[in-house]
Amino acid sequence: MIRPDQIKPDMPVVCSEDGQFATVDHMEGSNSIKLKKDEAGQHHFFPLSWVTSTEHGKVKVDRPGDKAMQEWSTVSPIL
Repeated sequence: MIRPDQIKPDMPVVCSEDGQFATVDHMEGSNSIKLKKDEAGQHHFFPLSWVTSTEHGKVKVDRPGDKAMQEWSTVSPIL
């Protein structure tokens, strides 16, 4: 199980196919990862439960990048 303290700012986020699709901004609470703004100036969030590993200084998620980008949120789960 991945712990929130394993997720650090500026870590690359890679999909199940090893392609980078985002960069960590910071942990949002203990269960959500906030990503740095994209080219349109928008932050995105996804749950810690998507993370399969943090080896080699990368956050690896359990799905392809296209699917992750369809399913991430633009709203913080912490309100």
